[in-house]
Amino acid sequence: MMMDDGINVDDLFGEPASLELGLPSNSSTKGLAQRLDELRLSGCCQKIAWSRQGCIAYITHDTLGVNLRHLECRPSDGKWILSEDTPLSPVTEAHDRHPLVHLSWNEVGSELAVADSSGRMSIYNIAIALNNLAGQRHAHFDTDDDGGQIVGMMWLNIQRSVHAFNQAAKVQGRWAYSPFRRRPIGPLHPAGKAALVCVTKSGTIRLLYQNPDGKWAEISAELKSTAYSDRSLTHAAIGAVQGGIVIATHSACQKLCFYRAQINWTPAQWDPSQLKHPPNPSQYPVPNFRFMHAKVETSCSLPSLNRDEGQDPNGVPQTTNSLYCLTHLDIIMAAHDSPSGMTTNPWIVAVFSIPPHAVPDHSQQLPAGVIVRWQLESAPQVLHPKFDEVASKKNSVQMKPKTVVRRLEDIPCDKYVISIDQTEFGNVLAITYDDSTITFYDPKTMAILNGNDDANTVTSLAQAGFNYPPDTPGLYIGFSPSGCIAMTLDNDGQPQLRIMEHTYGVENGVSDESKLSAAIASLTLAFCRGCGSELNTDDILMILRRQVSPDDQATFVNEVYRALAVNCNFTQENDKLMSHQYLPRCLSIQAALGFKDRYKPRSFASNVPWTILQLRHASVLYALFIQFSKGAQNEAPDPDALRILLGNTKWALDFLHFVLNDLLDLADEFEDIFSDQEAFAQKLKTTTSLPLIILLSSMSRAFLRFICRGLRGIYAGYAAAPLTGDARIYYAEVHQTIDASPVRIDVYEKFIAGVDSAVRHGYHGAGFGDAERPGPERELLVNARISPVLVPAVATILRQTVPALKPDIDRLAIYTADYSWLGLGTDRRAEMYRRARDVDIIKKIPVRVPSSTAGGGGERPFAPGGGPARRRCVRCCEILCGTYPPRPYLSFPRHSQEPK
Repeated sequence: MMMDDGINVDDLFGEPASLELGLPSNSSTKGLAQRLDELRLSGCCQKIAWSRQGCIAYITHDTLGVNLRHLECRPSDGKWILSEDTPLSPVTEAHDRHPLVHLSWNEVGSELAVADSSGRMSIYNIAIALNNLAGQRHAHFDTDDDGGQIVGMMWLNIQRSVHAFNQAAKVQGRWAYSPFRRRPIGPLHPAGKAALVCVTKSGTIRLLYQNPDGKWAEISAELKSTAYSDRSLTHAAIGAVQGGIVIATHSACQKLCFYRAQINWTPAQWDPSQLKHPPNPSQYPVPNFRFMHAKVETSCSLPSLNRDEGQDPNGVPQTTNSLYCLTHLDIIMAAHDSPSGMTTNPWIVAVFSIPPHAVPDHSQQLPAGVIVRWQLESAPQVLHPKFDEVASKKNSVQMKPKTVVRRLEDIPCDKYVISIDQTEFGNVLAITYDDSTITFYDPKTMAILNGNDDANTVTSLAQAGFNYPPDTPGLYIGFSPSGCIAMTLDNDGQPQLRIMEHTYGVENGVSDESKLSAAIASLTLAFCRGCGSELNTDDILMILRRQVSPDDQATFVNEVYRALAVNCNFTQENDKLMSHQYLPRCLSIQAALGFKDRYKPRSFASNVPWTILQLRHASVLYALFIQFSKGAQNEAPDPDALRILLGNTKWALDFLHFVLNDLLDLADEFEDIFSDQEAFAQKLKTTTSLPLIILLSSMSRAFLRFICRGLRGIYAGYAAAPLTGDARIYYAEVHQTIDASPVRIDVYEKFIAGVDSAVRHGYHGAGFGDAERPGPERELLVNARISPVLVPAVATILRQTVPALKPDIDRLAIYTADYSWLGLGTDRRAEMYRRARDVDIIKKIPVRVPSSTAGGGGERPFAPGGGPARRRCVRCCEILCGTYPPRPYLSFPRHSQEPK
């Protein structure tokens, strides 16, 4: 009635201005208040987490489910995008519709823990693909108890030593990288299995660990407390240090407590080879907690707003404000990427925030939040001087140092802190605010990283000038493995992708070469860190594809080969080539940089590494099969493995024919100018021949030798192989395929040996030793260019080596064969084949494309009809049919990246 009469509500209060009740003015503010309330009530309320394997998990808006996403290359146009949602189906049933509140991936990124509001936890594992997680631990093992709510969680590290990189420094105009071996930080599961530590609201510390048989077990202990009110915890932070773990807790009575504990295993060393078969579960390692130090308390109820010289020396604030409440509690560890290990003690960081619509009762303008820090330090035990007067017959005993907490300088914030994350392997502290800004800090000094530091030293992407531009505010954020991409969730639970940007030295139309060089060096450093830890690097690839020019991409690849110390010179046969740790990753990112779309051929420079990846796959396959055949004389090969062997044999032989056919054509094309060296060299510069580059490169030539050796061994071992059923049929077809080849294997081996001799003589004639040869070899790999030093070798190959083979080959059969299915051609026939057929990238078996999409340019159905299940590689867009590996007898190497 009042509103209908047109009465002004402001007149009721006698205020001339409009009524301001401090209510949220928009949905974003409302979402912020709810998010801050979550952060105040619990330290475990992260609803999005990005795995180091590349899988993104986030809790749905209704808090009842978990969706999975990942970065992927779109086949239709080659652009990198965020994939569609894939629901993690088992999670809803596992938690019986309890609200889900927290997600956490382990260090490697293969295990996902999901916790609900009652503290029940389920664990999942990446089984065969990024969007296919298998359940490992069911939530029904935990009781439905409000006191069991998780307020702090940490996965134990994996027992493995990895290559790490400290920084890149410019020395005499070139970037020098500093790799070193990084040892894992304990405590570690002696069996190499997964384990995680969590602290509950009631003050219980739990250790969930996986036994060697895959089953999960648990132990728990009570954290000591001096008062009953301390038992109700709101936040807990856990960090791993040498010799144990450190724990910081915040209780409902606003007390900060610090604990140091050990996790001891019995037995401490576990050797599965010494166990009985089947093993007895009583022999598995069993953990127990040991608390080494009593807690250290400091009053941390409120941040100090007026810290002056006369304050308490222990750092206790002299003035407090009841409006502030704790919203974050973390333990920041020293960066691990340092040759000397962790040189500084960890420190505790807490964020105190004021409610968004709180109105202070005084005129002082209060900051929205305050970052409070405490340094954990060791101090000697000091007794009262009176004890020195007491006579003692015993010698003085050296007292152990005690752990103290020293308050550092507070950092006021005029914006609300949404998230605190350590990114780039601990080298950067990223603080995200409510207005979408992300500020980067040096964890050692808390200095802001803004890209204006020394351009001759690079420690991280942030330090080199990369930053996140302003975007739509998100209430939750998860960073990619290298920290250069983030996914946020807004107050409606909708995911948004945020990508780092850099000027790459161009500011106001003026180029700065030093800043461009530093940006490329930082991307190289990030990629090498991912390679050393065997983690996903698709986020870096996305940055390169979107923002970096082709010329600068080539510079990046060159830097990667230098930083990883990959010697491209394999003129001496090297059996370790197939097990090289970094080579597949270097080749994979090279090939991905030149990918256009599913139907267009790759760029010529990227076709070379792509081809070498296929050759490596076949080489490793043959080596594994021959090794298996020699070690299991009484066990027949698996039929599915032999089917893969058959497909790869057909592909390898057709590729050898493809190479020889192209070299025969080149020999005819160059025949008239063999005597004119200048004309020959000029014509060679304009020739783009993939087979010629593959033959000249010592790396790919070595793989061709391995393939020929494998084909010869498989052909010779057919008669002695114990074969039955389908296995006999497939092996017989492999034997027949090799036997029907228009060129014998020994002829190919003779051909490769002739090429090898010509290349060696070319290097020797130019005076190139082992120190000079990597340069021309890298030119072949990175830029697909033939260096002048190899021009005489090409002349010898075309004029002598190739003609010498003509009496031993069926040239008509080679000339008339169809090589379009190899996936390497650039002609119209090859494109038409790609539109009509797929080729399984592992089995090398053609698969029909559904008729509805065979002729068009649209997206293909992922799993057509009732055929075998298909998965698509997120990086190269090639398909895989069925399950891998087919049986446990034969383990095949992974593809370039995990397929979808």
